[in-house]
Amino acid sequence: MQPSGASRTVLEYAHLQEDLCVFLPPDLIVRLATFSPHCRKLFKERCNKMEKKLYVGNLSYTTTEDELRSLFAQAGEVTSVALIKDRDTGSSKGFAFVEMGNQSEAEKAISMFNGYQMSGRALKVNLARPREERGGFGDRRGGYGGGFGRNRGDRRDRSGGQRRY
Repeated sequence: MQPSGASRTVLEYAHLQEDLCVFLPPDLIVRLATFSPHCRKLFKERCNKMEKKLYVGNLSYTTTEDELRSLFAQAGEVTSVALIKDRDTGSSKGFAFVEMGNQSEAEKAISMFNGYQMSGRALKVNLARPREERGGFGDRRGGYGGGFGRNRGDRRDRSGGQRRY
């Protein structure tokens, strides 16, 4: 039996909500969580994952992922280590993200390693925050960039005079 027009619309809306929740920013999911069970579940999953993920800052540029993994293994199970590197040079940017097995291990790692001296530097360890939404192409560059806004007129030479050739 096919659903009637009104109930079919409600079903389609609920399905659309479930699909969209995957792409929504966390603050909007919090508001939608009151309406959609799927969004509520997604919000809880994101929160649980973030509570286990740690930001590790003030690292020496020579620090490796293996060194971080062995250090944080003292506090519990290390699920993943991501040493952030410059995309052009491939050298470390001096910070990393370490994901622990559960929230209590993450809290233990914070208490053990925040301020810990590694390679002559005091580490900064705290819970990772959700990644902020970044704007598109124009938001990062500002202005017109690259000369796209220049009026080229009738293609005179750069000195402004008529072409001679």
